[in-house]
Amino acid sequence: MSKKPVLVIMAAGMGSRYGGLKQIDPVDEYGNKIIDFSIYDAVSAGFETVVFIIKKAIEKEFKENIGDRLKDHVKVEYVYQELDKLPKGYAVPEERVKPWGTGHAILCCQDVIDGPFAVINADDYYGRSAFQAIYNQLVNVSDDENIYHYAMVGYELYNTLTENGHVARGVCTVDEDGKLQDIHERTRIEKHGTMAEYTEDDGKNWTKLSEETLVSMNLWGFTESILRELSSRFISFLEGELPKNPVKCEYFLPFVVDELLKEEKASVSVLKSSDRWYGVTYKEDKETVVEAIRQLKKSGLYPEILWEEKKSYR
Repeated sequence: MSKKPVLVIMAAGMGSRYGGLKQIDPVDEYGNKIIDFSIYDAVSAGFETVVFIIKKAIEKEFKENIGDRLKDHVKVEYVYQELDKLPKGYAVPEERVKPWGTGHAILCCQDVIDGPFAVINADDYYGRSAFQAIYNQLVNVSDDENIYHYAMVGYELYNTLTENGHVARGVCTVDEDGKLQDIHERTRIEKHGTMAEYTEDDGKNWTKLSEETLVSMNLWGFTESILRELSSRFISFLEGELPKNPVKCEYFLPFVVDELLKEEKASVSVLKSSDRWYGVTYKEDKETVVEAIRQLKKSGLYPEILWEEKKSYR
Protein backbone atom coordinates (compact mmCIF):
# COMPACT_ATOMS: atom_id res chain seq x y z
CA MET A 1 0.00 0.00 0.00
CA SER A 2 1.43 3.37 -0.96
CA LYS A 3 2.04 5.98 1.72
CA LYS A 4 -0.41 8.86 2.17
CA PRO A 5 0.81 12.14 0.72
CA VAL A 6 2.14 14.73 3.15
CA LEU A 7 2.15 18.51 2.80
CA VAL A 8 5.47 20.34 3.00
CA ILE A 9 5.30 24.06 3.79
CA MET A 10 8.30 26.30 3.11
CA ALA A 11 8.28 28.79 5.97
CA ALA A 12 11.94 29.58 6.58
CA GLY A 13 11.82 33.01 4.93
CA MET A 14 11.66 35.97 7.27
CA GLY A 15 9.73 38.13 4.80
CA SER A 16 12.46 40.68 4.08
CA ARG A 17 10.40 42.73 1.60
CA TYR A 18 7.39 42.63 3.89
CA GLY A 19 9.37 43.78 6.93
CA GLY A 20 8.91 41.02 9.48
CA LEU A 21 7.78 37.45 10.07
CA LYS A 22 4.82 37.67 7.71
CA GLN A 23 3.87 34.01 8.18
CA ILE A 24 2.35 34.87 11.58
CA ASP A 25 0.47 38.02 10.60
CA PRO A 26 -3.32 37.49 11.04
CA VAL A 27 -5.67 38.00 8.07
CA ASP A 28 -8.95 37.76 9.99
CA GLU A 29 -10.27 38.89 13.37
CA TYR A 30 -9.81 35.42 14.87
CA GLY A 31 -6.04 35.47 14.47
CA ASN A 32 -5.89 33.09 11.49
CA LYS A 33 -3.02 33.47 9.05
CA ILE A 34 -2.87 32.67 5.35
CA ILE A 35 -1.19 29.41 6.32
CA ASP A 36 -4.28 28.39 8.35
CA PHE A 37 -6.46 28.60 5.27
CA SER A 38 -3.99 26.56 3.22
CA ILE A 39 -3.82 23.84 5.86
CA TYR A 40 -7.60 23.88 6.26
CA ASP A 41 -7.94 23.31 2.50
CA ALA A 42 -5.25 20.63 2.57
CA VAL A 43 -6.96 18.73 5.40
CA SER A 44 -10.25 18.98 3.51
CA ALA A 45 -8.52 17.42 0.50
CA GLY A 46 -7.16 14.47 2.51
CA PHE A 47 -3.73 15.48 3.82
CA GLU A 48 -3.08 14.36 7.40
CA THR A 49 0.55 15.37 7.97
CA VAL A 50 2.25 18.75 7.57
CA VAL A 51 6.03 19.24 7.54
CA PHE A 52 7.08 22.82 8.27
CA ILE A 53 10.45 23.98 6.97
CA ILE A 54 11.60 26.74 9.32
CA LYS A 55 14.77 28.28 10.72
CA LYS A 56 15.89 27.70 14.30
CA ALA A 57 15.82 31.49 14.74
CA ILE A 58 12.01 31.60 14.34
CA GLU A 59 11.22 28.22 15.95
CA LYS A 60 9.77 29.47 19.25
CA GLU A 61 7.62 32.18 17.68
CA PHE A 62 6.48 29.94 14.83
CA LYS A 63 5.45 27.06 17.09
CA GLU A 64 3.60 29.35 19.50
CA ASN A 65 1.70 31.15 16.76
CA ILE A 66 1.13 28.36 14.22
CA GLY A 67 2.33 24.82 14.93
CA ASP A 68 0.96 24.43 18.44
CA ARG A 69 -2.48 25.67 17.38
CA LEU A 70 -2.69 23.28 14.46
CA LYS A 71 -1.45 20.07 16.02
CA ASP A 72 -4.99 19.07 17.10
CA HIS A 73 -6.13 19.14 13.48
CA VAL A 74 -3.15 17.71 11.59
CA LYS A 75 0.04 15.86 12.46
CA VAL A 76 2.89 18.39 12.59
CA GLU A 77 6.60 17.84 11.98
CA TYR A 78 9.49 20.30 11.63
CA VAL A 79 12.70 20.42 9.64
CA TYR A 80 15.22 23.22 9.74
CA GLN A 81 16.74 25.04 6.79
CA GLU A 82 20.04 26.49 7.95
CA LEU A 83 22.89 28.02 5.97
CA ASP A 84 25.39 25.48 7.26
CA LYS A 85 23.37 22.49 6.00
CA LEU A 86 25.89 21.84 3.24
CA PRO A 87 27.66 18.77 1.85
CA LYS A 88 30.92 17.77 3.51
CA GLY A 89 33.79 19.97 2.39
CA TYR A 90 31.69 23.11 1.86
CA ALA A 91 31.46 26.13 4.15
CA VAL A 92 29.12 29.13 4.27
CA PRO A 93 30.73 31.99 2.33
CA GLU A 94 31.72 35.04 4.34
CA GLU A 95 28.90 37.65 4.45
CA ARG A 96 26.30 35.11 3.23
CA VAL A 97 22.95 35.56 5.02
CA LYS A 98 20.55 34.63 2.20
CA PRO A 99 19.04 31.11 2.37
CA TRP A 100 20.14 28.63 -0.30
CA GLY A 101 16.74 28.61 -2.04
CA THR A 102 13.70 26.40 -2.49
CA GLY A 103 15.64 23.40 -3.80
CA HIS A 104 17.79 23.40 -0.66
CA ALA A 105 14.65 23.82 1.50
CA ILE A 106 13.11 20.63 0.12
CA LEU A 107 16.43 18.82 0.38
CA CYS A 108 16.35 19.52 4.14
CA CYS A 109 13.29 17.21 4.32
CA GLN A 110 15.02 14.08 3.11
CA ASP A 111 15.17 12.48 6.58
CA VAL A 112 11.42 12.81 7.25
CA ILE A 113 9.83 12.12 3.84
CA ASP A 114 9.66 8.66 2.28
CA GLY A 115 6.64 8.93 0.02
CA PRO A 116 4.65 11.35 -2.14
CA PHE A 117 4.36 14.95 -1.00
CA ALA A 118 3.05 18.35 -2.01
CA VAL A 119 4.99 21.59 -1.56
CA ILE A 120 3.64 25.09 -0.90
CA ASN A 121 4.90 28.47 0.29
CA ALA A 122 3.79 29.52 3.78
CA ASP A 123 2.61 32.95 2.74
CA ASP A 124 0.54 32.20 -0.39
CA TYR A 125 -3.19 31.52 -0.62
CA TYR A 126 -3.74 28.85 -3.28
CA GLY A 127 -7.48 28.09 -3.29
CA ARG A 128 -9.45 24.99 -2.29
CA SER A 129 -9.43 23.31 -5.71
CA ALA A 130 -5.64 23.35 -5.95
CA PHE A 131 -5.16 21.13 -2.90
CA GLN A 132 -7.81 18.66 -4.03
CA ALA A 133 -6.23 18.43 -7.49
CA ILE A 134 -2.70 17.87 -6.20
CA TYR A 135 -3.85 15.34 -3.58
CA ASN A 136 -5.77 13.32 -6.16
CA GLN A 137 -2.72 13.34 -8.42
CA LEU A 138 -0.41 12.12 -5.66
CA VAL A 139 -2.63 9.20 -4.63
CA ASN A 140 -3.29 8.06 -8.18
CA VAL A 141 0.02 8.55 -10.01
CA SER A 142 3.48 7.19 -9.19
CA ASP A 143 6.86 6.87 -10.88
CA ASP A 144 7.40 4.07 -13.34
CA GLU A 145 10.61 2.37 -14.43
CA ASN A 146 11.60 4.96 -17.00
CA ILE A 147 10.32 8.31 -15.77
CA TYR A 148 9.34 10.26 -12.68
CA HIS A 149 5.75 11.51 -12.60
CA TYR A 150 5.36 14.89 -10.91
CA ALA A 151 2.66 17.55 -10.93
CA MET A 152 2.32 21.29 -10.57
CA VAL A 153 -0.65 23.60 -10.13
CA GLY A 154 -0.43 26.32 -12.77
CA TYR A 155 -2.02 29.73 -12.21
CA GLU A 156 -2.94 32.40 -14.69
CA LEU A 157 -0.22 35.02 -14.30
CA TYR A 158 -2.65 37.93 -14.22
CA ASN A 159 -4.38 36.29 -11.21
CA THR A 160 -1.13 36.37 -9.23
CA LEU A 161 0.09 39.96 -9.49
CA THR A 162 0.30 42.66 -6.84
CA GLU A 163 -0.30 46.37 -7.35
CA ASN A 164 2.47 47.16 -4.87
CA GLY A 165 5.72 46.07 -6.48
CA HIS A 166 7.41 43.29 -8.40
CA VAL A 167 7.06 39.53 -7.97
CA ALA A 168 9.06 36.45 -8.93
CA ARG A 169 7.24 33.72 -10.83
CA GLY A 170 8.15 30.52 -12.65
CA VAL A 171 6.82 31.14 -16.17
CA CYS A 172 5.68 27.87 -17.72
CA THR A 173 5.40 26.45 -21.21
CA VAL A 174 2.77 23.71 -21.40
CA ASP A 175 2.07 21.35 -24.31
CA GLU A 176 -1.35 20.37 -25.69
CA ASP A 177 -1.42 17.31 -23.41
CA GLY A 178 -1.10 19.48 -20.30
CA LYS A 179 2.53 18.54 -19.66
CA LEU A 180 5.14 21.06 -18.56
CA GLN A 181 7.72 21.68 -21.28
CA ASP A 182 9.93 24.16 -19.47
CA ILE A 183 9.89 26.68 -16.67
CA HIS A 184 11.85 29.93 -16.42
CA GLU A 185 12.21 31.81 -13.17
CA ARG A 186 11.48 35.48 -13.83
CA THR A 187 12.58 37.30 -10.71
CA ARG A 188 11.09 40.71 -11.53
CA ILE A 189 7.60 40.81 -13.01
CA GLU A 190 5.58 43.99 -12.62
CA LYS A 191 2.08 45.09 -13.47
CA HIS A 192 2.19 48.10 -15.80
CA GLY A 193 -1.37 49.31 -16.25
CA THR A 194 -3.23 46.30 -17.64
CA MET A 195 -0.05 44.53 -18.77
CA ALA A 196 2.41 42.25 -16.99
CA GLU A 197 6.04 42.67 -18.02
CA TYR A 198 9.37 41.33 -16.82
CA THR A 199 12.90 42.66 -16.89
CA GLU A 200 16.26 40.93 -16.59
CA ASP A 201 18.43 44.08 -16.61
CA ASP A 202 17.05 46.15 -13.71
CA GLY A 203 14.35 47.83 -15.76
CA LYS A 204 16.31 48.94 -18.81
CA ASN A 205 14.25 46.64 -21.04
CA TRP A 206 10.83 45.08 -20.48
CA THR A 207 9.16 42.07 -22.12
CA LYS A 208 5.38 41.69 -22.15
CA LEU A 209 3.77 38.49 -20.87
CA SER A 210 0.40 37.51 -22.36
CA GLU A 211 -2.79 37.00 -20.37
CA GLU A 212 -2.63 33.27 -21.20
CA THR A 213 0.72 32.90 -19.40
CA LEU A 214 0.72 30.14 -16.79
CA VAL A 215 3.02 30.43 -13.79
CA SER A 216 4.14 28.27 -10.92
CA MET A 217 3.40 29.48 -7.40
CA ASN A 218 5.48 26.67 -5.90
CA LEU A 219 2.58 24.27 -5.49
CA TRP A 220 4.21 21.04 -6.58
CA GLY A 221 3.43 17.36 -6.23
CA PHE A 222 6.42 15.01 -6.06
CA THR A 223 7.40 11.44 -5.43
CA GLU A 224 10.38 10.88 -3.14
CA SER A 225 12.60 10.56 -6.23
CA ILE A 226 12.94 14.36 -6.31
CA LEU A 227 14.87 14.20 -3.03
CA ARG A 228 17.54 11.97 -4.58
CA GLU A 229 17.81 14.28 -7.57
CA LEU A 230 18.05 17.42 -5.43
CA SER A 231 20.79 15.80 -3.37
CA SER A 232 22.86 14.59 -6.31
CA ARG A 233 22.65 17.95 -8.13
CA PHE A 234 23.35 20.24 -5.18
CA ILE A 235 27.11 19.77 -5.29
CA SER A 236 27.17 20.62 -9.01
CA PHE A 237 25.20 23.76 -8.21
CA LEU A 238 27.66 24.77 -5.49
CA GLU A 239 30.66 24.10 -7.70
CA GLY A 240 29.21 26.12 -10.56
CA GLU A 241 27.57 29.03 -8.76
CA LEU A 242 29.57 29.70 -5.60
CA PRO A 243 32.60 31.10 -7.45
CA LYS A 244 30.33 33.45 -9.46
CA ASN A 245 27.93 34.67 -6.77
CA PRO A 246 28.82 33.37 -3.29
CA VAL A 247 26.54 35.75 -1.37
CA LYS A 248 23.30 35.53 -3.38
CA CYS A 249 23.19 32.40 -5.59
CA GLU A 250 20.12 30.22 -4.96
CA TYR A 251 19.31 26.59 -5.64
CA PHE A 252 15.79 26.97 -7.05
CA LEU A 253 13.44 23.97 -7.09
CA PRO A 254 12.09 24.87 -10.58
CA PHE A 255 15.65 24.85 -11.97
CA VAL A 256 16.05 21.20 -10.97
CA VAL A 257 12.62 20.29 -12.36
CA ASP A 258 13.55 21.99 -15.64
CA GLU A 259 16.80 20.01 -15.82
CA LEU A 260 14.91 16.75 -15.31
CA LEU A 261 12.46 17.70 -18.07
CA LYS A 262 15.28 18.45 -20.50
CA GLU A 263 16.97 15.14 -19.63
CA GLU A 264 13.60 13.37 -20.16
CA LYS A 265 13.84 11.90 -16.66
CA ALA A 266 10.58 13.48 -15.48
CA SER A 267 7.09 14.30 -16.69
CA VAL A 268 5.16 17.08 -14.96
CA SER A 269 1.37 17.28 -15.26
CA VAL A 270 0.13 20.88 -15.06
CA LEU A 271 -3.13 21.10 -13.15
CA LYS A 272 -4.62 24.43 -14.16
CA SER A 273 -6.32 26.57 -11.55
CA SER A 274 -8.59 29.49 -12.30
CA ASP A 275 -8.58 30.53 -8.62
CA ARG A 276 -7.13 33.88 -7.73
CA TRP A 277 -3.88 33.73 -5.81
CA TYR A 278 -3.49 35.93 -2.75
CA GLY A 279 -0.31 36.71 -0.88
CA VAL A 280 1.41 39.32 1.22
CA THR A 281 4.60 40.15 -0.60
CA TYR A 282 4.49 43.75 0.58
CA LYS A 283 2.83 45.34 3.61
CA GLU A 284 0.37 47.09 1.33
CA ASP A 285 -0.92 43.70 0.11
CA LYS A 286 -2.39 42.77 3.47
CA GLU A 287 -5.58 44.80 3.09
CA THR A 288 -6.37 43.00 -0.18
CA VAL A 289 -5.90 39.59 1.45
CA VAL A 290 -8.03 40.47 4.49
CA GLU A 291 -10.89 41.59 2.24
CA ALA A 292 -10.55 38.47 0.05
CA ILE A 293 -10.78 36.18 3.09
CA ARG A 294 -13.83 38.10 4.31
CA GLN A 295 -15.54 37.55 0.95
CA LEU A 296 -14.59 33.85 0.83
CA LYS A 297 -16.17 33.35 4.25
CA LYS A 298 -19.23 35.28 3.14
CA SER A 299 -19.58 32.99 0.12
CA GLY A 300 -19.61 29.95 2.42
CA LEU A 301 -16.24 28.50 1.39
CA TYR A 302 -14.96 28.81 4.97
CA PRO A 303 -16.78 28.88 8.31
CA GLU A 304 -16.59 32.12 10.25
CA ILE A 305 -14.40 30.45 12.88
CA LEU A 306 -12.06 28.40 10.78
CA TRP A 307 -11.25 25.26 12.77
CA GLU A 308 -14.41 24.75 14.84
CA GLU A 309 -15.90 22.35 12.30
CA LYS A 310 -12.72 20.34 11.76
CA LYS A 311 -12.26 17.09 13.67
CA SER A 312 -8.91 16.08 15.06
CA TYR A 313 -6.81 13.76 12.88
CA ARG A 314 -6.26 11.50 15.90
